[in-house]
Amino acid sequence: MASAREMRLRIKSIKNLSQVTRALQTVSASKVRKSMQAVEATTPYAEKAWKVLLHLARQPGHQSLHPLLAERKEKKNTLVVLMTSDRGLAGSYNVNVVRTALNYFENHKMQIAYIAVGRKGRDMLLRRKKRVIADFSNLPNTPRFQDVSSIGWLAVDEFLSGKFDEVYLAYTKFENMLNQSPLIRKILPLEVDLVDDNVHDFNVTHHKQESVFSYEPGQAEILDEIIPRFTALQIYQAILASQASENAARMVAMQNATDNASELITALQLEYNKARQQSITNEMLDIAGGAEALAQSMSKAKIEGLSQP
Repeated sequence: MASAREMRLRIKSIKNLSQVTRALQTVSASKVRKSMQAVEATTPYAEKAWKVLLHLARQPGHQSLHPLLAERKEKKNTLVVLMTSDRGLAGSYNVNVVRTALNYFENHKMQIAYIAVGRKGRDMLLRRKKRVIADFSNLPNTPRFQDVSSIGWLAVDEFLSGKFDEVYLAYTKFENMLNQSPLIRKILPLEVDLVDDNVHDFNVTHHKQESVFSYEPGQAEILDEIIPRFTALQIYQAILASQASENAARMVAMQNATDNASELITALQLEYNKARQQSITNEMLDIAGGAEALAQSMSKAKIEGLSQP
């Protein structure tokens, strides 16, 4: 059994650690709010861009309007943009999204390559001998569109060059503070189907309305500008959702760590009190035993003194 001094030092160490986990929990909660505010700020542009694309989708032969809308007959290579975090202490957040992506493409007949957004995902992919063509790490806590647009342009360039026939996003969708779900979504070629899940992703409530658009200078020029930007915007919003999910997962993990530390401190404090009480009891027994031995010694000496002539 550990001594009272060792237990006292351990209790102090756990208290210091619980202060750190409590601080990380507070910081993560603040970062979640900032990420969700950034997502909401991009929603109006995403809705308007999606409305234009839906209008074009109603026209016959829309796949011939732009290469990013064209479905290729022969598919050989797939590019996956995998989004994880740069740091740990987020529970199973990184493991869940990487496992979901690997399981999803495990039986895929095409060659798979990855763009790793986040150091944790990059390391996991490299350990599993997966092909990683690009790595984007150390992103700002609340990135601007300009900070991550290069990821979207890279995905668009790789698709247009013919190196890859499909582009997928693998990220974690933020539902609430307690629930975050890994999600795989195809972004290229862009599918502007009226019942596609992307309609719900961007909260478009007017997709069933008949709209009239006047394009200047023309449809081709508009599509050349809006489709690559819309693709980059999807990646940007996925990064923001992933960061919100990461911070929510870290907040929950730190809260659990803080609660576990409190329980451990309570248990150790009880053990410390027992050890301290046992130490005091032993000291009292030693004192009582010493006093008894001294009394017996004095009594014996007195008897021997009286027995002498």
